[in-house]
This record gives sequence, C-alpha cells and structure tokens, in this order.
Amino acid sequence: MKRYFRKVSMSAPAKINLALDVLGKREDGYHEVRMIMQTINLSDIVTVEYKDTPGISLIVRGADLPADSGNLVYKAAEPMKRKFGIEEVMLITLKKEIPIAAGLAGGSSDAAAAMKAISIALDLRITTEELMAAAAQIGADVPYCIMQGTALAEGIGEKLTPLRQMPECAVLIAKPQESISTEFVYKNLRLDESTMHPDVDRMIAGINAGDLKAIAGELGNVLESVTAAHCPSIDRIKNQMMENGALNSLMSGSGTAVFGLFEDKLEARRAAGNIRSQGIAEAVFVAKPCRSI
Repeated sequence: MKRYFRKVSMSAPAKINLALDVLGKREDGYHEVRMIMQTINLSDIVTVEYKDTPGISLIVRGADLPADSGNLVYKAAEPMKRKFGIEEVMLITLKKEIPIAAGLAGGSSDAAAAMKAISIALDLRITTEELMAAAAQIGADVPYCIMQGTALAEGIGEKLTPLRQMPECAVLIAKPQESISTEFVYKNLRLDESTMHPDVDRMIAGINAGDLKAIAGELGNVLESVTAAHCPSIDRIKNQMMENGALNSLMSGSGTAVFGLFEDKLEARRAAGNIRSQGIAEAVFVAKPCRSI
C-alpha cells in the first residue's frame, strides 16, 4: 500500500569514546566491551526522498565511499523495507563531513540517520525501541547512534544505559592521514595483567557530578596501544593538544582520530590552528558535546 512520502534530511552526528574498555573475547568471536559514548556536533547529513524508478539509489558526496550494499546506509535501508513492509522506492543522499576510518562512528551514525529519516518520511510511527532493535542487526554502534547523547555501552556495544549529559566544553578532533581497520585493531589486541584498563565507574561518577576535570582525568582507551603503535601521529597529536591547553587527550574508538577536552573554546581553536600548521592531521575540527542534533 502506497503511503505519503515526504523529503526528510537528518543529521548524523559523530561520537567519541570517553572511556573504552575491552573485558575479553566471547565464544562467538566478538569482544565484550564497557564504554562511555558521547555525541558531538560534528555531523554528516542524510536525505531521503521519493523517486519514481525501482529500487534504492544512494548518492555519496564528500568522500570516496561505495554507493551500494557496501555502504551501511544502504544496508540499513534494505532491511527496513523488509521489516516494515515498505513498498516505496527512494533516493538517499549522504553528505560526508565526519572523517572515515576515524573511530568516530560515522558509518554507524549515517545508518542510524537513514533509518530515522525513512521512518519520518513515510510516517511509519515506529518507536525508538523498535528502531534500535532493528538497528542492532546493522552494527553494534548503530543502536547508540539512534539514541545519541551520553551513554554506557556494554555487551558488544548494544546494551545501552543513558547517563547524565556531560558538562559543556570544547572538543578538539584531529584525524591523521593514517587509517587502520577496526578488525586489525581487535585482532592484534592482547589483554593481560599489564593492560591499563580505564576506570569506567569513576568516569560515570565524574559525569554524574558534572565535573569536567574529573571526566578528563579518567579518559582511557584499551585499543589505543594497538593503533598508536602503527600510527605515530596519534601520540604526536595528543602531545600537541596537551601542550596547547587540553585537560586531557585520547584516541576515539579504534582510531585513528584523537580528541582533546578544553574548558575554553578559544583555546581549543588556537590548538586547532597549531595542529593544522604542523601538518600532522588531515582533518581538524572544534566541536562540543550534545544530546541530539
């Protein structure tokens, strides 16, 4: 049955990991994680509209990415058509701003935005819980990207607990030229008694207290040791951020993007200019935490 179809554009915000701990490898091959995720206002834009020729068409602007089933946006649209009985055909346009292969969940956020936009465009009246359940079939980070904000993620990342919004601050993002796949990082991760695990519970306490310095003091990412060993620019960027006033700095996700937390936006902008001038990053942004955009 045909439905009214309106054009909808949706922001797909990036995320950073304030803490990322890996507890071990499960029997199914996935890793058990415990992470604090935070949305920032650096975003891609996903637009969904009706088209009068059969099938789903995807256009990607701003990045060299596949425009077929190799793209998470396409992978999100196909099962939505099946699950929710969508007969209408659609054109999806993805405008990229988030660096790819950066640990910022750009692909997952694009998929989540596509699912939201399709739901609104066709007035499907799907609950957030239904959308998140469908999103879990696309990728472990996609349900979080539906929910957004500040959250504790457990399991393989699909078990989500909303947290108090982190306090206002400036978030400086710098992505070096090097890129490393998430698969490579997890394959080369070795957990033993010498592994430095972040204290996720103390991070949550800092968030609950609204204490930015306490949050910054607990930044930690188990995966950083693997990625940084293959990408020397990560430590160089972290050092530059700290020398230029960051409360602390950390690699996000499996990398290679690095973020620094700043109390002052002007200080973050000055640090961004210094990093750009040194040519150690191909993309530099000053953003801020947000609940949803």
